[in-house]
Amino acid sequence: MDAIRYAGNFQAEMTYVHSAFQGCLLTLLGYSYTVADLTPTIFMASFIFLRSSIKQTKHLLPFTHPITNNTPTSYLSSLRHQNHRPPPPPPPPVAKKVPFEVSTHGVSWQDPYHWMSNTHHPDFLNYLHHENSYSNSFMADTHKLQNTLYSEMISRLPNRISTPPEPWERKEYPVLCRKLAVESPTWVKHMVSYARRKIVNEEILLDWNEIAKEHGYVHVGTCRVSPDHHFLAYTIDVTGKERFLLQVKDLQSGCIIPSIRIEDVVSLAWAQDSRTLFYTVQYTMVGSNPLSDVIVYTEKDPSFCVDITSTKDGKFITVYVVDASNPKDSLRKIHDRVSGVQFFLEHHRGFFYILTNAQLRHGEGLLDGNYYLARCHVEDAKLTNWQKIVVPKKGSGIQDMDVFDEHLVLYLNGKDSPIICSIRMPIPSSDEKETEIDDLDPWYFPLPSNSCSVVPGSNHDFTNSVYRVVLSSPVMPDLIVDYDMSRRTFSIVHQEEVLGISSKTDNEAHEWMNISDAYSCERKEVISEDGTIVPLTILYSHKAHKMGQSPGILHGYGSYGEVLDKSWCAERLSLLDRGWVVAFADVRGGGGDDPSWHECGSGLNKLNSIYDFVSCGDYLIKEGFVHKHQLAAVGHSAGGLLVAAAINMRPELFRAAILKVPFLDICNTLLDPSLPLTVLDYEEFGNPQIKSHFHSIMKYSPYDNISRGTCYPALLVTASFHDSRVGVWEAAKYVARIRETTCSKCSHSVILKTNMSGGHFGEGGRSGQCEELAYEYAFLMKVMDRCSYGSTKESRTRVLKKQQIDLQINK
Repeated sequence: MDAIRYAGNFQAEMTYVHSAFQGCLLTLLGYSYTVADLTPTIFMASFIFLRSSIKQTKHLLPFTHPITNNTPTSYLSSLRHQNHRPPPPPPPPVAKKVPFEVSTHGVSWQDPYHWMSNTHHPDFLNYLHHENSYSNSFMADTHKLQNTLYSEMISRLPNRISTPPEPWERKEYPVLCRKLAVESPTWVKHMVSYARRKIVNEEILLDWNEIAKEHGYVHVGTCRVSPDHHFLAYTIDVTGKERFLLQVKDLQSGCIIPSIRIEDVVSLAWAQDSRTLFYTVQYTMVGSNPLSDVIVYTEKDPSFCVDITSTKDGKFITVYVVDASNPKDSLRKIHDRVSGVQFFLEHHRGFFYILTNAQLRHGEGLLDGNYYLARCHVEDAKLTNWQKIVVPKKGSGIQDMDVFDEHLVLYLNGKDSPIICSIRMPIPSSDEKETEIDDLDPWYFPLPSNSCSVVPGSNHDFTNSVYRVVLSSPVMPDLIVDYDMSRRTFSIVHQEEVLGISSKTDNEAHEWMNISDAYSCERKEVISEDGTIVPLTILYSHKAHKMGQSPGILHGYGSYGEVLDKSWCAERLSLLDRGWVVAFADVRGGGGDDPSWHECGSGLNKLNSIYDFVSCGDYLIKEGFVHKHQLAAVGHSAGGLLVAAAINMRPELFRAAILKVPFLDICNTLLDPSLPLTVLDYEEFGNPQIKSHFHSIMKYSPYDNISRGTCYPALLVTASFHDSRVGVWEAAKYVARIRETTCSKCSHSVILKTNMSGGHFGEGGRSGQCEELAYEYAFLMKVMDRCSYGSTKESRTRVLKKQQIDLQINK
């Protein structure tokens, strides 16, 4: 059950997702903040009252935690001393089977590994340890390769990762800092600011590294500074279970307020008095919270979550709507719940601006699922009073918006790349008639032609006229750009430095650096099973790639309307420089040009995602980008479902696959509404308690469709014991059934690697992520070499001759 509470008076948002290389500058009331790695989430809400007694520092806890001496030694560091030839791996583990029958809609089947869902069963824990031991034995002959790959990845990182406005040293986790901001470029204020910087040092507000030293792991969910800059409210997860603890730090004393420690908090919003903090909490029992905070709203429908934020100008808290200057006011509803209807609200000079796909008048369509911008007076926000003021031109759609005092920023969908534009505010009223964007004199932001992703920067200052974005593509290191919406000019603030291939970009430069001269990034259109055109992005090295001979990896996700991440990844160069192809299939079910792309690959249409992925794999081979026996696939979470289902459909298409914390036992999971995300996932995958949904799910469920006696590709399946999104048993059950059902010889190349202490997102630090990737790349290189060329020099020569014959036939 989700609920909303309030607890003090705070405000000022600082919650955007940024990688460790994407620090951003936030200017509020004379301070500038460096933000990195802030990852928000969703659940309940409340608010806390900070009494005057909080200034009595004798009752406060020190913020700096002692450094413990039991930090685990890096796995790879131990490998550097192992040069002996490892023994051959033992036979893979065999899981015990316990009879268990599942029945629904008149259909019954056996699930002998159902017992694994009891994660505390001693036999299950032993099984996971045996699988980890087998994985270690299987990968023992790759230790030297892992070291090489890890060293390459680390060597590309500069000694200092510079993120505006200040650099931070090479550490595992980022640091949140602030210092007084430069207000004006005039020479007098510049001199004052220069002197001020000499006197006032940068202030560290939150150091992820200090928390990680104490707990071994840290995931910071949300950070928000109060409007008066006296308090920092933040949430942390130190177990990997994604259960976040809310704490508030007094920035004047540097101490944490001991009375505010609230579990399971997801989102935060400060009121304007800086003493009231709204927060959302997921809980199972009313009154379980230790604080006697005021419950503002309780969500009793388990198919919904509660998120809370504030409008850009800080004047309203939005769940329903609360006046931020009077936080004890009652909630105001903006719109009734309607299936398929969404709306996003901002405030500007007495008007609510609403990005929505709602039907305003009876009989009016929803613009084919596309969104438009509506407006209404704050005093009367009923749907009947909404005025549709901005609509997209035909063939495009509005995906997102951001509001400033003098400008409105709109994100539009383009055929090959995103489009961003700004419009001057306020938007004039045009006799209650809607207006197309191009009629409002928009400024379209200049973007690189090969840009695949645009992520908003830290744009919290409502009065600012400069909009910051982070641009990235497979062949362009992350680029932070400031767009001056008043002058209609832009400047490059920072571009990620990659040692060996790039140098720092001059701040005044108007040219972005990419590496397209060394690496090709091509966008292809693949025809799927039903004739639908599926976008496929293909990345390879001009120098190392060999048509018809190179190995390749196909990435896919295809769920929740999420766009597949194709941003820059320096670690990927270790594959590209060895001749590998890296491809990204934007299958249906993921993000697309309009909402219908998601709808066509979800629910009863989920099979479309799998057909799309298989078609993209076929394309890579038929067009010669990848050798026909050298294609691997990678899927994370719901992407693991996609890849595993594609393997069941076409096992001969793939030589290897990596399934990372994969969602595999979908039917059994969705039949259990007690699991955390089951009810929420009904909208995405369907509810198997409904007969038509059940039969649809059973057609592609990876765990239930493994082909008996068939040769399957080599598999690296990863899981996390404390994963709160995908149960650790899903990967374990899948591997056990693969071993039982498929070709016994092939199953020796199936390994299960379980992180016994982490959560859904794996290692949090940068070196830990490099170790993880080095392990995955080494696995692919090992099994591709073994599967393609055999284990002897003679068999390798035999396959090389076969490749030459294949090439002649293709010609």
